[in-house]
Amino acid sequence: MQVIDAHQHFWKIDRGDYFWMDDSVAAIRRDILPPDLQAIAPPLGVTATVVVQAAATVEETEFLLSLAKQHNWIQGVVGWVDLTLESTPETLATLARDPHFKGIRPMLQDIEDSHWILQPVVMENLKQLAKLGLSMDALITPRHLDIINQLANEIPELPMVIDHCAKPVIAAGNAASDDWHKGIRQLAEHPQIYCKLSGLANEYGNGWSADSLSPIAQCVLECFGAERVMWGSDWPVLELVGEYGDWLQAAKTMTQHCSEAERQALFSGTASRFYRLN
Repeated sequence: MQVIDAHQHFWKIDRGDYFWMDDSVAAIRRDILPPDLQAIAPPLGVTATVVVQAAATVEETEFLLSLAKQHNWIQGVVGWVDLTLESTPETLATLARDPHFKGIRPMLQDIEDSHWILQPVVMENLKQLAKLGLSMDALITPRHLDIINQLANEIPELPMVIDHCAKPVIAAGNAASDDWHKGIRQLAEHPQIYCKLSGLANEYGNGWSADSLSPIAQCVLECFGAERVMWGSDWPVLELVGEYGDWLQAAKTMTQHCSEAERQALFSGTASRFYRLN
């Protein structure tokens, strides 16, 4: 079965814009570049990847695009732009000249104002994003679910994918809240919204397993269907709680009840279609 990793990161520390890298992530606070992933992913059947921004700068996006030019198995880059600037459409148009540039990810989880994305200038820039045929990764937590629903109603032409299943609060075995379940069902009603089966090991923490994460995976699959769900590793953040191969195997275990066509969609087809990969 072909596997595309729909969500992972690279970084070079001395670039100087990874401001979130404090001592809590000391284990991954080192240069992590394409050869590091090549050593572990292809032997597991991963044939392509989508690299996602990890810094709130256009310079990092350009850095990731430069890596994609050097490694043809990096088939897509999800970058960052400042959505509060009136000049952002020009920046987007420039980045979009590179076929590897697939969309943007505003780091909403790090913005205190949950309604930040609904301000007029941001909404106008997101409309321009959609006009360019690009997409938005939604890095959100459960507090944003209603807001993303509003955004989807306002800009139905904008394709969106929810990163990490909207980060349900499941640490140490807690069950996801009713609000999370309600919000996920609500978002799944929008055909332009997809969801990534990613990041769940980190949300649970040490001791995670396929069994412990399966309720979240089953909810997402039931709501969105495999044709709108894509697997991602969230590596190397994943390394804080586990190994690449273990998470991939857990995802396969959690979806073993799916048909072959559904598994092909989940592990490659959905990502290829959503991100318009070669």
